[in-house]
Amino acid sequence: MKSLIFALALLLPIPAFAAGVREVKANVHSCGEIAQIIRENKKVFVRVGFGGRSFRFPPAQCGPGDKRVTTSFRDAGGKQCVLDYACVYDPASLYNFP
Repeated sequence: MKSLIFALALLLPIPAFAAGVREVKANVHSCGEIAQIIRENKKVFVRVGFGGRSFRFPPAQCGPGDKRVTTSFRDAGGKQCVLDYACVYDPASLYNFP
């Protein structure tokens, strides 16, 4: 049982459970709606399949060890969304060296 809980903890995205972060499913909203939600809530985790992307608005609020990029995914209608302000892991950051 402990190993199952540990495995689930590794699979679940940490940003989705941080305080003040709203989780949105990409397959429920249109591109415009998702962009509006990001602008209104400032911190949003967009779930895409098993994983997802974290968005911060404005982009200067990405955390240490993250970098801002443009990312794409499909919305509820199957349309390709291209959004800015995605915060992703930055392997070149000094915060991410062991």
